[in-house]
Amino acid sequence: MSAAPPPFHLAFPVHDLDAARRFYGELLGCPEGRSSDHWVDFDFHGHQIVAHLVSADALSTAACNDVDGDRVPSRHFGVILDWAAWESLGDELRRAGVEFLVEPHVRFEGQPGEQATMFFCDPSGNALEIKAFRNRSALFARS
Repeated sequence: MSAAPPPFHLAFPVHDLDAARRFYGELLGCPEGRSSDHWVDFDFHGHQIVAHLVSADALSTAACNDVDGDRVPSRHFGVILDWAAWESLGDELRRAGVEFLVEPHVRFEGQPGEQATMFFCDPSGNALEIKAFRNRSALFARS
C-alpha cells in the first residue's frame, strides 16, 4: 500500500484579499487558515494555497498554449476531483455567473488520458483548471 502523496504548497498574487476570501473561501468552499494583512492561507482540497497581496499593476496576463483545441493559460493551477464532484462544481460556478476561459467539457475523449476540464479565473486573474479523469489511474498515462 502506498502512502498518500504529500500536500503541495502554492503561493500566488492577488490584488484584493477580501475578493480572494469570497472566491476561494465562499465560492470554492476552501477553509481559511492563517492570515495577515498581506496574505491568507486556504485549504484547497488538502493542499495549502496562499494568496499574497500585491498591487494590481504587479499582476500580468499569462500566455496561452493550444491543448486539444482549447486555448489554455500556460500559468494555472487546480485540482483533480472525482467526476461527480467536477460536474457539481461546474453547475455551481455557472449558477454563480463565473465566466469560463474554457467551458466545462471532456477532452482526449476515448484516449488513455480522457478527462473533464474547465478553466476560469479568480478575481485577480489567476487561472484555475479543475479536472476529473474517467480513469484516475490514467493520470500520467501516455497516449
